Amino acid sequence: MEDQNFKNHAKMVPGYHYVALPALLIFLIGSINFLIQGTAENKYLGAMLVLLSVILVLMAWYLRIFALKAQDRAIRAEENFRYHLATGKVFPQELRMGQIIALRFASDDEFVALTAKAVAENLSNKQIKELIKNWKADHNRA
Repeated sequence: MEDQNFKNHAKMVPGYHYVALPALLIFLIGSINFLIQGTAENKYLGAMLVLLSVILVLMAWYLRIFALKAQDRAIRAEENFRYHLATGKVFPQELRMGQIIALRFASDDEFVALTAKAVAENLSNKQIKELIKNWKADHNRA
């Protein structure tokens, strides 16, 4: 598996990002077009297709968001435990979720110092990732 770093750590799932989402968008646009262009006899069918496409878009959105929220909770717990093992203290409450997610890529030897810097300077997740010298890969993301 390729080494992970700042430039290649973003995860794209081809079946989801390049097939399912565009197909749902095409279905939504097509069903709206069918509703608008349809004859009086087809208005009910067009309305049901629009409703179905909206439901499918919402389902795709929420399924992804629910998975990411569950993953965020796991990351918060893991990084809090990691910080506790390194310092004997709990994670600083000032950290935002995006910062915690970015800190998970920091190696153990730079994790505590980078955490302190993130709190002191209110670094963005991108700034944190750019400061990481020894990248700790995460290949198990949703």
